[in-house]
Amino acid sequence: MSHDMTGRVALVTGGSRGIGAETSRVLAASGAKVAVNGRDRAAIDEVVADITARGGTALAVPADVTDEDQVSAMRERIERELGRVEILAAFAGGSGAPAPTADLGAARWRAVIESDLTSVYLTVSAFLPAMVERGRGAIVTMSSTAGRHPGGANAAYAAAKAGVVMFTKHLANEVGGHGVRVNCVAPSAVLNERMRRFMSDEQLDGLAASYPLGRIGRPEDVAQAVLYLVSDASSWVTGVTLDLTGGRVIV
Repeated sequence: MSHDMTGRVALVTGGSRGIGAETSRVLAASGAKVAVNGRDRAAIDEVVADITARGGTALAVPADVTDEDQVSAMRERIERELGRVEILAAFAGGSGAPAPTADLGAARWRAVIESDLTSVYLTVSAFLPAMVERGRGAIVTMSSTAGRHPGGANAAYAAAKAGVVMFTKHLANEVGGHGVRVNCVAPSAVLNERMRRFMSDEQLDGLAASYPLGRIGRPEDVAQAVLYLVSDASSWVTGVTLDLTGGRVIV
C-alpha cells in the first residue's frame, strides 16, 4: 500500500504552525499539491515558502473558516489554481484554555463552538460535494484528548471536540458509499511554541514522564498518522478516531 500523494490536491486548515504546518509539509513531501490555510498570512506564507524550497507545491489560502463566504471563496481559489480537493485536513481551532464553566459566559461558549466545531462543518460542507461527485476523497478532522475524557480544558472546548468525534462518525457512515472516507485524530499534549514559552524544562520533563511512552508528542507524530489516514494504506478505514496520546488515552 502506498503513501504516494502525487497528483492529489490537499487542503490543511489551521496550517500556519504546529500540527497543521507539519501536516502540510508531510503531505507535500509525499507529492500532494497543498493549500495551506490560516488567518495569519505571514505564518502560512512561511510554511508555503518552506514547502516550495524543498521542491513541493503549495498555495497560501488565508481565510477565516468560521465564515461561510470566506470558505466558499477559498474553495473557488483552490479549485482554480490547484484543482479539486481530494484530501481535507480540517484542523483549524484550538481554544482550550482552562476556565471554570460558571465563568465561561455565553459569548465565549459560542466563540469556542464556532472555532472548534462549526468551522469543521463549514469546511467539510464546502468541499464534500465535489468528493461525492468524483466518488473519492479522504477527510481527517481534529479532535483532542479533551473530547475523549474530562480534563483541564474548558467545557466548551471539550464539548466541541467531542462533537467533532461524533460528526466524523456520522459523516463516515453517510458518505462511505460514495467513496469518501472520514476519520479523526485526537492528540494529547503536542510540543508547540506556547509550551516552550511558558513551561520550564523541568515542567516539560514532568509532563513527559506522565505518559506511558515517556515523552510529549511532536507535530510529526500527528502528521504521519494523518498521512496514513488519507493514503491508500488505510483504504478500508473510516469512521475511526485515532488517539495520539502516547498511551494516555486507551479506549
